[in-house]
Amino acid sequence: MSDKTSYHMPVDEFRQRGYALIDWIADYFQHVESMPVLSRVEPGEIRAMLPPSAPQHGESFETILSDIDRIILPGITHWQSPNWFAFFPANSSEPSILGELLSAGLGVQGMLWATSPACTELETQVLDWLVDMLGLPADFKSNSAGGGVIQDTASSATLAAVLAGRERATQFQSNANGCDGKLVAYCSTQAHSSIDKAIKIAGIGINNLRKIEIDDTFAMQPMALVSAIEQDIADGLVPCFVNANVGSTSSNAIDPAEHIGQICRRFNIWLHVDAAMSGSAAICPEFRLFLNKGLEYADSYCFNPHKWLFTNFDCDVFYVRDRQALIDTFTLMPEYLRNKATESGAVIDYRDWHIQLGRRFRALKLWFVIRHYGIEGLQFHIRQHIRLAQIFADWIRASQDFEIVVEPPLNLVCFRHLGGDAKNQKIMDKLNADGHIYLTHTRLNNQLVLRMSIGQTKTEERHVRRAWELIQEAAQDI
Repeated sequence: MSDKTSYHMPVDEFRQRGYALIDWIADYFQHVESMPVLSRVEPGEIRAMLPPSAPQHGESFETILSDIDRIILPGITHWQSPNWFAFFPANSSEPSILGELLSAGLGVQGMLWATSPACTELETQVLDWLVDMLGLPADFKSNSAGGGVIQDTASSATLAAVLAGRERATQFQSNANGCDGKLVAYCSTQAHSSIDKAIKIAGIGINNLRKIEIDDTFAMQPMALVSAIEQDIADGLVPCFVNANVGSTSSNAIDPAEHIGQICRRFNIWLHVDAAMSGSAAICPEFRLFLNKGLEYADSYCFNPHKWLFTNFDCDVFYVRDRQALIDTFTLMPEYLRNKATESGAVIDYRDWHIQLGRRFRALKLWFVIRHYGIEGLQFHIRQHIRLAQIFADWIRASQDFEIVVEPPLNLVCFRHLGGDAKNQKIMDKLNADGHIYLTHTRLNNQLVLRMSIGQTKTEERHVRRAWELIQEAAQDI
């Protein structure tokens, strides 16, 4: 039996270990470029290196840190590598990490204004800043009827929007009585799978989600949407929600939000605009003409700073035009949450703006990022990534072996080898197995298409040029 009176880490040791961990992270950033981007471990390999039961006695920090190198690092797929071109960027940055560290140290649970006023008020102010920084409608600011809140991901933001649209369409009766099978929702065939999941969770039912046809740019066709809505109304159904993409996952397609918004106004349907990755580019005024067009019709809007605004995962920014509709969808007031500040009506309680009750102090890392880079610095890096994507697209256009599948509006290039699906699959498999870069694919026009997503924090032209060389070499070797 131990005679210890405390098992806590002493403050002086915490200081020492904290310095060591920051050094480890700094070294990781310096060397991640040389590591295989895609982890090479086999299924179950990491777990096999872990003991079958937890330690009875505490272990030294040196032992724990050594196991990071021995066990954990081999099982990491390196999202922070400048050679990351897969899926989408999940880019972090040094100021973001420091903000996250401070958030963890403070250990705030910001469910109510009263549980930490700074957590709420900083979030409100930073999200008001972003309205101006991105040129979004003033209706999304907190001094209007709307406002913004940080969600974990765009999936959660979408679910919140679906639920608010559901309640508005039923005069808030679905919360009380459930769905009756008459509600219908709409998105394009290119919409993210989170729409399907949200429709399931909301009780609308996947059979009541209409996938609207797209045009040759993979954007939703407004007239097809009108036809679907009119048919559903004629069948006695109740349209409640439309999702529009501003930068779809597969191809970066941008739905005509202005036309879709006018349709939604006509039929009184909640319009949610999902700009998960591409929304960050609106910090550059030259991209707002097509990124923000039609947002004046949006009932809700979201984008992910954790994808392309140098803020580590997770951090989604979600705006609504009418915050009361959102609050009325979620609000509950058990006795144990009652407090004077809430009852005064003078504060925001973000617990009423999303699914979960508890919430982390995510605004700190976003605040750190904005203050460190400034608008100028953020614009510089966004423009650099888009410039690199356009250079890569030019190389594809000049090639006799590859083709552009859809013109890239921003930082995602969809391309394929002319040799067909099997050839493209083999090229991607070889590149990923070699580990120097990481690519993923999609299917467009029923063809396997390679995606080159350029947006990782430290990616430079030399990385993109080397990726193109490797792609051509892989094609020649197969």
